[in-house]
Amino acid sequence: MCSPSATLTVWAGSWLAGTSAPDDVLEALHAWAPRHTIAAGDPFSGARTDLPWSSLGNPQGTGVMPLLKVIRETMAEPGSHLRLVLPVPGDVRGLPVGTAFAADAIEAGEGMLIGVPGAEGTGLIPQWEGEHTLQWTVYSTPIPATTGIDMSLGEAEFAMREAVRDAADALMRLHTTGLGSGDADPRELIEAELADYTRHDYPEAIPLRARRILDSADHVAAILTVAQREPASSPTSASAVTEHESLLRPLWDAIRAARLVAVHASARTR
Repeated sequence: MCSPSATLTVWAGSWLAGTSAPDDVLEALHAWAPRHTIAAGDPFSGARTDLPWSSLGNPQGTGVMPLLKVIRETMAEPGSHLRLVLPVPGDVRGLPVGTAFAADAIEAGEGMLIGVPGAEGTGLIPQWEGEHTLQWTVYSTPIPATTGIDMSLGEAEFAMREAVRDAADALMRLHTTGLGSGDADPRELIEAELADYTRHDYPEAIPLRARRILDSADHVAAILTVAQREPASSPTSASAVTEHESLLRPLWDAIRAARLVAVHASARTR
């Protein structure tokens, strides 16, 4: 699993669909951090949810049961959906533009939206508070009418098959263009990266094709992470930097798009 928000989206969807228990959601989240806190991102959200309004660094409350309560109450509105967002600068698909949630989600690189498309809903963003604590901040935010993603599961799976090949080619090219002098075996480094992803479980009820897409996306992400760190972390020229970015950026974009399609397919509750 690529992020705490992805874990919460998939497992909350499974819980709301009746195929997982609340304890399953809590266990999945605790694989990220042993302690979770929750707070409102603004006074209005605090009044609506009965949560304390606090800033990161001064969290209030512990545990994730209030988080499940917020999700359940928001999803009680007919037509509500769970949505994962994985924004980066220049790619803000699925975000409610001009909102505090959007700004903070871009900074965090992730978040979750809950509610009826086109109506007011709830946003959640996890942020690390120290090494062992995740603080979930709750926002009142409009839910965009569309996610900005057009791919089907079949298209996403095909894209990931191509991305695995392209990522391996990119890694080989970067190891032969004088970008560094790392001595580590790339295969061992990739396996180590994959081990970090695979310690996070999926619900058994998610579609098999979605699971394959998520596994492939993790594989590509592991290759790209190794390509960025070994040995390409110290490019020797401006042209090497440009080649490095041009090789890897489209693959990261493909990973984000495929993960969003697969997570949303897995998180459908109706």
